[in-house]
Amino acid sequence: MALDGVFLSLVRKELAGCLIGARVDKIHQPSRDNLVISLRTVSSGTKKLFFSASAGTARVHLTQKELENPKVPPMFCMLLRKHLSSGKLIDIRQDGFERILYFDFEATDELGDRVILTLASEIMGRCSNVILIGKDSRVIDSIKRVSEDMSSVRLVLPGIKYSLPPRDERMSLFDFDKYTLIDEFKSSKQQDAAKALVRLIEGISPVFAREAVFYSLHGNEKPPIEFSPDECDRLAFYLSNCAKEISECKNKYVLLKDKNGLMKDFCFADIHQYGALMTVKEFESPSELLDYFYSERDVIAQTRQRADDLFKLLVSLSERIARRVSAQKIELEECKNRDELRLKGDLIMSNLYRLEKGMTAAQLENYYEESCPQVEIELDARLTPSQNAQKYYLEYRKADTAEKKLKELIASGEEEQLYIDSVFDSLSRASTESELYSIRSELAAGGYVKPSRSKVKQPKALPPIEYMSSDGYKILVGRNNRQNDELTLKTAEKTDIWLHVQGFTGSHVIISAMGGEVPFETIEQAAHIAAFNSSARSSSLVPVDYTLVRFVKKPSGAKPGMVIFTNQKTLYVTPDEDMVNSLKK
Repeated sequence: MALDGVFLSLVRKELAGCLIGARVDKIHQPSRDNLVISLRTVSSGTKKLFFSASAGTARVHLTQKELENPKVPPMFCMLLRKHLSSGKLIDIRQDGFERILYFDFEATDELGDRVILTLASEIMGRCSNVILIGKDSRVIDSIKRVSEDMSSVRLVLPGIKYSLPPRDERMSLFDFDKYTLIDEFKSSKQQDAAKALVRLIEGISPVFAREAVFYSLHGNEKPPIEFSPDECDRLAFYLSNCAKEISECKNKYVLLKDKNGLMKDFCFADIHQYGALMTVKEFESPSELLDYFYSERDVIAQTRQRADDLFKLLVSLSERIARRVSAQKIELEECKNRDELRLKGDLIMSNLYRLEKGMTAAQLENYYEESCPQVEIELDARLTPSQNAQKYYLEYRKADTAEKKLKELIASGEEEQLYIDSVFDSLSRASTESELYSIRSELAAGGYVKPSRSKVKQPKALPPIEYMSSDGYKILVGRNNRQNDELTLKTAEKTDIWLHVQGFTGSHVIISAMGGEVPFETIEQAAHIAAFNSSARSSSLVPVDYTLVRFVKKPSGAKPGMVIFTNQKTLYVTPDEDMVNSLKK
């Protein structure tokens, strides 16, 4: 886990510097495992403190993200509002470099008496939790209750005494004896030096341990017992130097991305072990890094959780359509022999005088070819020669009709497949309940799902995503197929510029030309936005077509989001997430 105890200590230091003395303003629980507490500070306004107890993304940090809240607050959220509303944050504690932060609040109880309540954020993989602790260290409640059925080691239930999770004794990165460290490291039974280091030093992640080993061995690998004295000295120097940089606030907060732009890891120190395989992005604070790293993952995870039935439906539909089209193509291939059927009928009709009822085959000259080769034609002994010819003509007409029909069915199936893929792409980028409802409504209108009969007030449709180019031109992006049609065919002016990725599913993008000529830099930025809001967002050199809106038409009967266009030009761009986010309003 990259969010190790040392990184968490830096988060604690950042939070303590700006939140101590702040008062609780609002409390929200956007999803089952996530919590947001807004705190009013004296000097820097309102800050949003984000807690997550999700197994794969547990963390605590400041956030700038706007999260959609459920219509009815969960019980744990209501309980926190009851106990912590208007409470004052008086301390943030960490036990050594354990992955637990304790937030102490000064609040008032039902009788108006002053009480100290502690909110514990435990970041421990699948055992992660957020626990409210009252007087006498008794658990008031938690975001996840842990009963005897779930754990025999440590219970987390209302009313029981809060107990610390099991802890191993390890050395501190900021206070270790060099010779003791080297002795225990070399005597480790671990064959992997980085794993041995993680077991010895409290609160460091595997990526940091690997970087320490990389520095010590100049990129080579060997077990701890084979480390030379010089390599051991280099290891101890690297660890103590990192601790010194952290103490003097000279360390860096770095994020690692692969060549496709996918986020892989992060750390509180420079990482060189991957060489040119990874690119590095630096952040000014640990909260800023965590907010950036996890926000996209959270959106994807929450959307998939809320729309799991739609994802399964779309995958099933896509597979079914693909099988149907494949079978139709095989049938179409068989229809290519239809001319042979007509030929056999013609040859039988031209040789009626040579044939008799009861024959099972005939050798006839093919006079359609210059050399007049012999052709063997099967005959039905129960039919007259003329009836055999009519049988071949009938089979020819059936094959000819089937070919025309199959071509229509295959074209329709491929168009439907493209439409389903476009809905899947919209669903994969949806991040709010309103967007999910719009997609469900679109599928219901197409007959793919049953219309909702719920009497609960449905969320209001969101407007298109809005960006602003560096030249001051508004750029609008459709959130789904219905909004794509609305944006392109009704909202946009004929002189505006329309963009769409070539060969991929994605959103329609409109540049508002404001009646004038759009600078090329704005078109290029819009192309980045179009590629980013498509299924090609992780690709490089993505082709993006652009043309005037007047050249974009919707064929009669076409499915939502499907258009045809002419007079287009093409730009090739590699989506730049940082640039796209910087343009978003």
